[in-house]
Amino acid sequence: MTTIVQKINPEKFRDEELTSACKLLRQGEIVAFPTETVYGLGGNALVPEAAENIYAAKGRPSDNPLIVHIADREALYDIAEYVSEKAEALAKAYWPGPLTMIFRKKSKIPLSTTGGLQTVAVRMPSHPVARALIRLSDIYIAAPSANISGRPSPTKAEHVVEDLSGRIAMILDGGQVGIGIESTIVDMTEPVPMILRPGYVTKKMLEQVIGEVQTDPAILASEPAKHIVAKAPGMKYRHYAPRGQMYIVEGEQGKVVEVINHLAALREKEGQRAAVIASEETKNAYYCEHVYGIGSRKIEGSIAAGLYDILREMDKIGAAYIYAESFSDDRLGQAIMNRMLKAAGYQKIQAEGVRMR
Repeated sequence: MTTIVQKINPEKFRDEELTSACKLLRQGEIVAFPTETVYGLGGNALVPEAAENIYAAKGRPSDNPLIVHIADREALYDIAEYVSEKAEALAKAYWPGPLTMIFRKKSKIPLSTTGGLQTVAVRMPSHPVARALIRLSDIYIAAPSANISGRPSPTKAEHVVEDLSGRIAMILDGGQVGIGIESTIVDMTEPVPMILRPGYVTKKMLEQVIGEVQTDPAILASEPAKHIVAKAPGMKYRHYAPRGQMYIVEGEQGKVVEVINHLAALREKEGQRAAVIASEETKNAYYCEHVYGIGSRKIEGSIAAGLYDILREMDKIGAAYIYAESFSDDRLGQAIMNRMLKAAGYQKIQAEGVRMR
């Protein structure tokens, strides 16, 4: 299959520029497109074969649910069996935007889209290209992130090309996305709404609108959840992972720098390529050959926005060992560390416990 790559300016485009993409989607083909979070891999949410094609392109297990993207709030009532007052309040507050909610599904949503579940994940993106694509195609678009399953999510069209060229019909290249991590997912079928995946919309922001919100224990766990039913994308399988061995080093900042320098030097002495992921504030404290500043701790959102690009860079340089600072103190710290721990296979090092020879 030849994959068409079409550039489109998110700030200034004509509806006619999306004609080919809309036609492909209506025909059951798969089209990658930019959202405000990451690039999505879209197919017709009401056609079982489209979901199957998405799973095949990604190499994704078919029990991992897809998110249905809609262009207006009214569409929610056509998809969800019941929409509570709390869900309506969250939709009013944060849609369009990086929030996904889970509802009991109506029968028109095929089980292939929901990973075999009787629930459906729904979100209304704020990216102008994504919203126009949904509106003009006149379908609901099921879309996970546009990457090979397990790889870092794509924040640039070239990431999608790298993973999926030849596997899908079209890629809409809208440049680099803004937020850089996937949407927050909240299960609205629970008596108390529960966060299943942290994102840009934080627990505090949710509670300001609807009161008490719980967090799934799997998010806070220090090891991967086992034997679970994946109600939301990313709960069950390893995600966001570079090919090298990655470790999160935690502790007092000065000690973290000392330990990372020590471990990286040991690896390099062994002839292994080591890399360091640090903040802009501390990157000059490392003397490893490959040091990458992921973003500034002083600029909100910059670390999240740079995460997946840096993880992909690790593969480009062939890093066998990757040592990363912890960013749990960021406003988006829970979301960032959720992704980083999955990328590292939950491998952590406590700096204070490392003895250096």
